Amino acid sequence: MAKINPAEVIANSKFNRFHFSLLVWCFMIILFDGYDLVVYGTVVPVLIEKWNLNAVEAGAMGSYGLFGMMFGAIFFGILADRIGRKNVIAISLFLFSFFTLLCGFATNPTIFSTYRFLAGLGLGGIMPNVIALLTDYAPKAMRNRVVSIVLCGYSVGGMIAPTLGILLMPKYGLESIFWFAGIPLLFIPWMLKALPEVSNRLIEKGKKAELLSILSKINKESKFNINDEIEIGTQAASKIPVIGLFKESRALSTLMFWIAFFMCLLMVYGLNTWLPKLMINAGYGLNSSLAFLITLQGGAIVGTLIIAWLCDKYGSKRMLVPLYTLGAVSLTLLGIGGNQLFIYVLVAIAGACTIGAQNIVQAYVSQYYPPNMRSTALGMASGIGRLGGMLGPLLGGFLLSISLPIQLNFIAFAIPGLIAAVALAFVPAKKAYYKKQEAKINELKEVKNA
Repeated sequence: MAKINPAEVIANSKFNRFHFSLLVWCFMIILFDGYDLVVYGTVVPVLIEKWNLNAVEAGAMGSYGLFGMMFGAIFFGILADRIGRKNVIAISLFLFSFFTLLCGFATNPTIFSTYRFLAGLGLGGIMPNVIALLTDYAPKAMRNRVVSIVLCGYSVGGMIAPTLGILLMPKYGLESIFWFAGIPLLFIPWMLKALPEVSNRLIEKGKKAELLSILSKINKESKFNINDEIEIGTQAASKIPVIGLFKESRALSTLMFWIAFFMCLLMVYGLNTWLPKLMINAGYGLNSSLAFLITLQGGAIVGTLIIAWLCDKYGSKRMLVPLYTLGAVSLTLLGIGGNQLFIYVLVAIAGACTIGAQNIVQAYVSQYYPPNMRSTALGMASGIGRLGGMLGPLLGGFLLSISLPIQLNFIAFAIPGLIAAVALAFVPAKKAYYKKQEAKINELKEVKNA
């Protein structure tokens, strides 16, 4: 009878068909997550005219979805560490797809805002749990890259929304943009069958045969027997999961991550909501302004992949701090203006250093904390971040309502980037869970070699 350490089997595995299937499913989920998040920024100029809204009212409507996301991220993040990530992903996917679909049937701002809030609950629960599930099963050597590829789905979805806005809205109206969001409802049964539950959860529930089946797919070269002993991790779950985020010298890190998430999501959601309107005010037409939104997401995709590779090579913290700073600089320069090519380049850099950097910091957080509190850590950070996300559309609406110079609007969104950079600079990298695991492995190697 052999001893099996699931975490070690997964960490030392090579990327194969199992990982690819997981990656594809998670990519598609995050794609629609990104679509649903950006869809409001696509239709807001049309909604303002249709319902005779002012900028503050439109900004408030944009924040209702983010308000729901705050509660969804915290509630579903904690719940997933109790009932399993796969179940929570399915519930969250249903919520955001169904209620975004219903937004296409809304007849007034109140009904629309209610649907956006309910969709936000699901949107908040998706990202933390997909990232946690990926981190649980990705090979150690390429965790940042696997997570980053999936999170590019967010930006792909963000590009699809304005693209459909350009192609469909003139002919079929803004309702058609929301109806597209209902497609994931058709795939939930297949998704539940395809996605694995995390190993810790399977061990807790005594589903040894299912765990061994998954491990055999992860590492086909090894043979696992039902009589083999499963080594259980020593991390004990707290009765109140949030308290664990502040134990074992993690309090400073937790607070700094919360600040960084708050500031970055303020920038991300503020730009996703108001970039088209800001560019219209700067003298561009609606289609050109939507093209800038596409460029923002395109920059995020390229930036995410490059940043992930750099983080795997040089470390996450070492790359993220300067990138947030660069994002602030690019936003400031956007307000100054220039020729159109220069503006497109700045928008792409802003996408890489705001949305792209936010994608990677989520991967960093998922590795920083132990597996038994991973969803809670991501859920809480995302929930706090949603407060910033709610403030972003409101801040943009307020600034537009008082008719400030365009430069000051962009500077207002640049300052949070600098604050996020400072916050991450204070995160002690040595306290990370993966660092401690690496130290333990090195100690065991030294003992064996002695």
